[in-house]
Amino acid sequence: AAGMFLRLLSDIQWRAAHPKWRRMTSSQRSTSTTAEPHPVSLPAQAQVVICGGGIMGTSVAYHLSKMGFKDIVLLEQGRLAAGTTRFCAGIVSTARPVSIELKMAHYSNKLYQQLEQETGVQTGYTKTGSISLAQTQDRLISLKRIASSLNVMGIPCEIISPKKVLQLHPMINIHDLVGAMYVPEDALVSSANVSLALATAASRNGVQIHERTSVSHVTIQKGRVTGVETDRGRIQCEYFVNCAGQWAYELGHSGEEPVHIPVHACEHFYLLTHPLQEPLSNSLPTIVDPDGRIYIRNWQGGILSGGFEKNPKPLFTEGRNQLEIQNLQEDWDHFGPLLSALLRRMPGLEALQIMQLVNCPESFTPDMRCIMGESPTARGYFVLAGMNSAGISYGGGAGKYLAEWIVNGYPSENVWPLDLKRFGTLQSSRTFLRHRVMEVMPLMYDLKVPRWDFQTGRQLRTSPLYDRLDAQGARWMEKHGFERVKYFVPPGSDLLDLDHSKTFYKPDWFDIVGSEVKCCKEAVCVIDMSSFTKFEISSTGDQALESLQYLFSNDLDVPVGHVVHTGMLNEKGGYENDCSIARLSKRSFFMISPTDQQVHCWAWLKNRLPDDSNLVLEDVTWKYTALNLIGPRAVDVLSELSYAPMTAEHFPSLFCKEMSVGYANGIRVMSITHTGEPGFVLYIPIEYALHVYNEVMNMGQKYGIRNAGYYALRSLRIEKFFAFWGQDLDAFTTPMECGREFQVKLDKGMEFLGQDALLEQKQNGVYKRFTMFILEDHDTDMDLWPWWGEPIFRNDRYVGKTTSSAYSYTLERHVCLGFVHHFDEQTGEELVVTTDFINQGEYEIDIAGQRFQAKAKLYPFSSLFTQRRRKDEVELSGYQRE
Repeated sequence: AAGMFLRLLSDIQWRAAHPKWRRMTSSQRSTSTTAEPHPVSLPAQAQVVICGGGIMGTSVAYHLSKMGFKDIVLLEQGRLAAGTTRFCAGIVSTARPVSIELKMAHYSNKLYQQLEQETGVQTGYTKTGSISLAQTQDRLISLKRIASSLNVMGIPCEIISPKKVLQLHPMINIHDLVGAMYVPEDALVSSANVSLALATAASRNGVQIHERTSVSHVTIQKGRVTGVETDRGRIQCEYFVNCAGQWAYELGHSGEEPVHIPVHACEHFYLLTHPLQEPLSNSLPTIVDPDGRIYIRNWQGGILSGGFEKNPKPLFTEGRNQLEIQNLQEDWDHFGPLLSALLRRMPGLEALQIMQLVNCPESFTPDMRCIMGESPTARGYFVLAGMNSAGISYGGGAGKYLAEWIVNGYPSENVWPLDLKRFGTLQSSRTFLRHRVMEVMPLMYDLKVPRWDFQTGRQLRTSPLYDRLDAQGARWMEKHGFERVKYFVPPGSDLLDLDHSKTFYKPDWFDIVGSEVKCCKEAVCVIDMSSFTKFEISSTGDQALESLQYLFSNDLDVPVGHVVHTGMLNEKGGYENDCSIARLSKRSFFMISPTDQQVHCWAWLKNRLPDDSNLVLEDVTWKYTALNLIGPRAVDVLSELSYAPMTAEHFPSLFCKEMSVGYANGIRVMSITHTGEPGFVLYIPIEYALHVYNEVMNMGQKYGIRNAGYYALRSLRIEKFFAFWGQDLDAFTTPMECGREFQVKLDKGMEFLGQDALLEQKQNGVYKRFTMFILEDHDTDMDLWPWWGEPIFRNDRYVGKTTSSAYSYTLERHVCLGFVHHFDEQTGEELVVTTDFINQGEYEIDIAGQRFQAKAKLYPFSSLFTQRRRKDEVELSGYQRE
């Protein structure tokens, strides 16, 4: 029976049923299941070489060939679909919390539905629907949030009662359920057959497929892919795509110039049973029981059930070259808790005969999101891997986006949450990956409330002040491996409660953050912002200025000592980065960017700056500790410490000067706080950090100084309508769409990247507008909080989603930021969004299915703040960076 199962899910059954495919493609294949005496030799060159013949590699090949690329070679070290794809449970589920993942899964579902008709290959596609169960109210809230997203995308979805669950699936025990989410269009497929169907279509479109061909390494010259070395010879190519699944890490590290791909395998178990006495219907919905940590689907009249246990078993940490994945050791003791959960959920299975416990490797990533995109160090080296056991759900959509990226230079959606460049080299330590995936795998089904943090792989990158701040009650979060303070727990508070304040409602830190915000507005606070990405660009002549003028939208030819807010735009005018640049001298510039821009921004600049030895780009992130002094008394603290006048006349807004603070000199002081409040950021050479911090805290005591964290910063920036890159701004958002035209100098006398797109928008109008919403009938104490991703309704029609939100302690209201679109009511076509369109609508924000009235604004709420403050308009409309 076990042998029978392996054949069912492998490609052997498929080949036996479709001998035509072998005949049709034999001229393009090196071997088939039986080795041929004279294998076809590899081509000497190709435009694209794809490594990996699972669902990802075949999907990329299929989409590239559909988009007109002809010269494509797909190499597979074993047989097609014989890796993780062969063991995949075959559940196509669209219920995903991350918007881009939801879109990928929705596209995959539509693609698989018509694949059999297109290729003649049976894919086993069956639309069964899925039911996600909730045993707790918090789980039901998380399902309602996902349901809101699905509904506005036009994907049928409803929250149902336990009784309705029983009607849809009579074998389910519902006594402990509080509700469920039903997605009727979710489906089941044979994942190996889907992969082979994609390969068939690709092959018909001219893709050459060679099995039993191992890639030893990729050759890279002058930062570009030039070819691929295999055990059967070399292929020259322009593009290489690493779809090697759990071997993606090793393959990335196999060349002289490593490409870091942070994936790590864990064992993944599922159970197969013989058919029930009365075989289960093929149309029974798939059950996902996240609180029980299991999923259950019908399988040939019996069931297939697996899950994500609390104590996963990582695999191959030392690396292991294994051609095809064999079924690993059964481990019934390890599977025990999941089996118990299955029998609780379906008590009628007690007498059922078990056919097999399948154990196969599955790749996971450090943040539970898959990895795609181009390497930051090797042009033309693309990656698609690390599916966190959702490979079949993402396969179609992920392959499409990656193919678009290769063909057009960018995908059709914002894929930053999945971009390889969100990671640096520090996430590819094997020890880090082993420990992190042991946390990630259980998290697949754990309840994730907003603002949860990973516990493993922490204290990796820290500020020199870490111990000092920790001793004062700092509570930490992590961004790009850097520890950053959320808030400070005052002495005497119940620390345990705060560490476990996991809720969709008002969090326990509410009053703590409120007092930090109050101090920022009335006295002075210090926030350690050392995690900012910091670059210096300098040259012997005018090369630095000329290059930056082309790459940035604002005018950087300003007097020495001035700071400029500017966007680093792409050809479409979208934000690749949002930063502040200080002109340190005629020929050198200091650039401050968000924390998670370190890899992306470096690669963007490196690829576009001229190859000139007189032009130097240096990453100085680690050289400086950044202290943000926020509040009306910051000027007094700094004046006393530096014996220099710091008032607006002597130190205007958006100014940068090297000064001495205490005994330390060479400190770059900038009159900017990224919040709209008065104050300064001090960029301190790292060896002076502790001294300057102590001096600031001692001097500030008489002015009521205190430490603050990023939660206070977020509240301040959102109530001032400051956009934040990576959440509000992305590569598909332009300055014109978010009211930042003044940060663009269309007439600066020279061309810049994205200029044409912005000129077109200026002439024709924009199709979305960044808008601020103040919640009207929302009870902060009793109602669910908005976080991000909530649907926005205008006059009862869906117009967009929120991108970030925070409680404004000044307005005593929740503030949401988001983009409003204008869709034609008849055709659904996007129309230009005018100021009148925004101002004349009645708005509601949908939080987990409940709608709250909101007031829309297109400008900062500065008129509502009664307290006067020294700030000119330039700072007020600057960007926040986190």
